[in-house]
Amino acid sequence: MKLLPTLLRFVQMTSMKHRIDESHSLGHSMEVLHYANHIYKDNVIKYPELYTQEAVIYTAAIVHDMCDKKYLNQTDGICQINNLLKHKMNYHDIDKVEKIISTMSYSTVKKNSYPNLGNFQMAYHIVREADLLAAYDFDRAIIYNMHRSDGDFSKSYENSIELFNNRVLKHHTDELFITDYSKKKGLELHEKALSQIQSWEKIVNTYDCTYIL
Repeated sequence: MKLLPTLLRFVQMTSMKHRIDESHSLGHSMEVLHYANHIYKDNVIKYPELYTQEAVIYTAAIVHDMCDKKYLNQTDGICQINNLLKHKMNYHDIDKVEKIISTMSYSTVKKNSYPNLGNFQMAYHIVREADLLAAYDFDRAIIYNMHRSDGDFSKSYENSIELFNNRVLKHHTDELFITDYSKKKGLELHEKALSQIQSWEKIVNTYDCTYIL
């Protein structure tokens, strides 16, 4: 089987096995893949080494949350990913996929800054930035928090507001984007997120008042 269908099926089955909710499962993997593709196309001429790294970039984009410590043991997750890839990619590329997905999370970057991946540094930033762009979806934040709070919407909504105020809406001021594409797209998504939050505020503040049994 070709690599792409194998990876997508792996994400689907791993998400089911470890109860990874929709905020981090197959739909999210596809969204990050698309953003990675856009960033790649915008940078490949400027960074020609990317021509031979496309498969690594897309693979990392797809599987990056299949070792997320919020859902499973990171070491076990990486081991499962490596076992999947060993019949599809060479050792060098598998090693780069592992290094990207194990160092790209927001919390890891905040704690340790960026790793030094040499010739794969831009490939790393492409995947990392693609995941950051996907984080601007406020609905996704609510979905994640509802799964983590046994469906408590009020708590999930408050936690999502806090997440966006303390993290997502600070992506630019924290200088987390280095590519021109992500800087521009991030500003668009920032405004969209603010609009999304405003819509939710109106719904939350009026729904229970206007609907009377």
